[in-house]
Amino acid sequence: MFQRQAYRSFVSYMDRSREYYAAQGYTQPYTWPRFREVPFTPLSKALSACRVGLVTTAGRKEPETSDQVLPRELYAMEAYPPPKRMYTDHLFWDKKATHTEDVDSFLPLNRLAEFAREGRIGSVSPRFYGVPTDYSQNRTMKQDAPKILEWCREDGVDAVLLTAL
Repeated sequence: MFQRQAYRSFVSYMDRSREYYAAQGYTQPYTWPRFREVPFTPLSKALSACRVGLVTTAGRKEPETSDQVLPRELYAMEAYPPPKRMYTDHLFWDKKATHTEDVDSFLPLNRLAEFAREGRIGSVSPRFYGVPTDYSQNRTMKQDAPKILEWCREDGVDAVLLTAL
């Protein structure tokens, strides 16, 4: 079983994730991905000329009943008008320290539109994209990321802002 180290090279939710997997009977602790090289590339044009997209882990709709479990799926939604509410209660964040009633605090579509009006960015993608929080590296790399990339290319996105809860 995983043992905590005397020093931290990562945040403690990673410890909790490993402990959770061990408690579920997994013999191999969850291994967080590490990449020596990352796929970030320099922008080919000024940010003021770029179309910016937004990816969130918030859900697009709330269950109708408390016992209903919605499928955790990718989605692309019209960015304007921005949604008044996103479903976040199913995600693991410190609900005692903060809330998600202010959608602009985690889905800054209004701020991006303001930046576009000011000329700080070229434009905002007509859609924003949602991806479920998922601990499957395989599914993330082979299914979710390619689909988000496909949608970004369809929308002519040059840069993406990731806002995870």
